[in-house]
Amino acid sequence: MAKSKRKRTPKTVLKLPDLEQSKSAVLNSLTSPSSQRSYDHAIREFIEWYCSEPRLAFNKTVVTRYRISLEQRRYAPSTINLRLAAVRRLAYEAADCGLLSADLAAGIRRVKGAKRLGVRVGNWLTAEQGKRLLMAADEASLRGRRDYAMLAVLLGCGLRRAELTGLRIEDLQLREEHWVIADLVGKGGHVRTIPMPDWVKAGVDNWVAAAGITTGPLLRSINKAGRIWGNGFSPKVIWGVVKDKAASCEFPSLAPHDLRRTCA
Repeated sequence: MAKSKRKRTPKTVLKLPDLEQSKSAVLNSLTSPSSQRSYDHAIREFIEWYCSEPRLAFNKTVVTRYRISLEQRRYAPSTINLRLAAVRRLAYEAADCGLLSADLAAGIRRVKGAKRLGVRVGNWLTAEQGKRLLMAADEASLRGRRDYAMLAVLLGCGLRRAELTGLRIEDLQLREEHWVIADLVGKGGHVRTIPMPDWVKAGVDNWVAAAGITTGPLLRSINKAGRIWGNGFSPKVIWGVVKDKAASCEFPSLAPHDLRRTCA
């Protein structure tokens, strides 16, 4: 007579290997690279907090304590809710893998997020401030022309950083006598076509002509000698360029997503 297999009993306390396995399952379930980065950062912070406590059970009470610790660090409600969403997803995947009790996972999913009070505030640039930001890029140099084209596309087309780094020359198309960024695949796999104003196209053409680019990624890295190298760059380069130009214009709190908000 064949012996029956012993059924694995779900745990209440997850150790580091269990958390890492659940984290991998969460990241593999996400299709957007930006969502993967956000959830990876949020889950890593939770794991560090969870493992610093002495053998806590992974349940609703512990996640509520984690939310209180985030509130004590004076995080914005939107940031806290994003971190909690990642933790809920972690509990769901742990339960789905048989590592965590389904009842505990259900309790974690019922943890309430932080309340959003008042009106959400952000940075918007006026037309004059947008011109000042563009003028901060010195178009006499190759790097300055690239930075001008970068800022122009962010301001005039409202792209995300990841979308801008993946933009190719072939994506710029003339449709019905108007230039557009055609069939751009954005966050969550959404496809959209974005109009490109004439002043943005002029800045892009100035950069492309100076760089001698005819195909492939629109924006490229530039070395210390002022020469193009490689094929494209990471979104962190865009963040650095925007913060540098914003500081020279005395906009210290400006970030790339604020340019997207200004475009909208």
